[in-house]
Amino acid sequence: QVQLVESGGGLVQPGGSLRLSCAASGFTFSTYAMSWYRQAPGKEREAVAAITSGGSTSYTDSVKGRFTISRDNAKYMVYLQMNSLKPEDTAVYYCKAGGRSVYWGQGTQVSVSS
Repeated sequence: QVQLVESGGGLVQPGGSLRLSCAASGFTFSTYAMSWYRQAPGKEREAVAAITSGGSTSYTDSVKGRFTISRDNAKYMVYLQMNSLKPEDTAVYYCKAGGRSVYWGQGTQVSVSS
């Protein structure tokens, strides 16, 4: 059974940091590209960061220099380190696996507010 389980969300003040984790199981993790998406209230889901099976990374412009995606193939984990958080980063963050199939996690809430 395929599972993607996000964790690490919460409430943080502007300028703060959070590290999101996504635990994967049930598929050959190392062969899949992994991504983080987010969806703010009233907005469409958008791609935030991605990492290929080979480790190449990409980011949406609004998070470049602040967010870092990484993966640990041995642990079936993908991470999103988020620094210098802004109120506009507030959203539900989702983990996505893309390869032979596409899988989504249930999401974790990130709220940035003073």
